[in-house]
Amino acid sequence: MKIGTAAIDGRERVVVLLDDPGDLAVLLPATLPGVGELAADWPRWRPRVEEAVERAGAEGVAAEPMDDLTWLPPVPRPGKVVCVALNNSANKDRIMSGPEHPATFPKPTTSLVGHQQPIRIRPEYGRVHPEPELAVVIGRGGRDIAREDALDHVFGYTIINDLTSPTMRAEDTFHYRAIHPDPERPGDATAIRYVDTWVSYPGRYKGADTFGPIGPWIVTRDEVPDPHDLTIQCTHQGRVVTKDSTANLKHKVADVLSFLSSYSTLEPGDIIAMGTALKPSGAGSAVQNVDLATLGGPISVSITGIGELSNPVELG
Repeated sequence: MKIGTAAIDGRERVVVLLDDPGDLAVLLPATLPGVGELAADWPRWRPRVEEAVERAGAEGVAAEPMDDLTWLPPVPRPGKVVCVALNNSANKDRIMSGPEHPATFPKPTTSLVGHQQPIRIRPEYGRVHPEPELAVVIGRGGRDIAREDALDHVFGYTIINDLTSPTMRAEDTFHYRAIHPDPERPGDATAIRYVDTWVSYPGRYKGADTFGPIGPWIVTRDEVPDPHDLTIQCTHQGRVVTKDSTANLKHKVADVLSFLSSYSTLEPGDIIAMGTALKPSGAGSAVQNVDLATLGGPISVSITGIGELSNPVELG
C-alpha cells in the first residue's frame, strides 16, 4: 500500500494510492488518525484503511489526481529525522579515515517539505546540490533492537532528497586545537594536550528550511521484499544525473536501525535517511555538480516501486 499526507481545505488528510500503477489518490475518512499514529499500530489500523479504500472504490467516491493535491511530508511531524553519512560503497576510495559503524546526523523536521512544493534557496546559501536517498519510516519503536529483528520495526519506505550546501558547510567548519587529557599523566586533571581537529556542524548546510523534500508516498514494508534491491535515479531538468542501487549501501537497513537504537530510542514515525546514491550517469556528471542555486530546478528523485519525488526551485 502507498500512503501519504496532503493538505485538503487547510487540514491534513491521509491519502492512499487507489490505482497503482496510476495517479489517483483517495482521501481516507477524517475519523482515521494521521500517518504517524497509523504506523505505530499498523496491524490494528490496516484492515480499517483497506476497508475505507475498498468502500471508496465500490461507492465510486471521487479520487484526486496526484498533481491536484497539495502534498505534505508523508509523516508531517516525525519525532526525529536521522541521516546516515557517507553510506555508499562508492565513497570508499575518497574516505581518508572514518568509523566502521554508521555515522549519523540529525536533520530538523522543519526542513521537510512535500512533493511538488518549492525548495527555497537564498543567495547566502551558496552552492546547493541534491542527495537522492532511500528513507525508512519506523513503525514499532524500540531501543537496543537486535539486527535480526530490525526490519520488524519498519513501517515502510519513502524517498528523501537530502539537500546540502557545501558553501555553508565550509563556513561552519572549525579548525581548532582540541583539549585532551595527557596520556602520559593519567588521572591528573590539570595535565592536557592539544590536538589539531576539524569539525563541522550541519545545522545550516543540511537543516535549512525546505532542505528535506520527502515523499510523496510511504510504501508499506510488505511491498518492499528487499530494500537493498532498489534503483535510485535523480534527474535535473529532465536529465539523468545519477542512477544507482541500494545494493551499494555500505551499512544495510537492519544494521543501521540496530546501531541507532543502541544509543537513541526509535519511535513510530521517525525517519531514517540511508545515504546518497552516487554513481554518475556519465562522464562529468555527479550530484555535486548540480548547483540548484545557479541552475534552478526542477529536481526529481525516483526509487523502484516507491514512486517519484519532484520539487521546483525558488531562488532569492
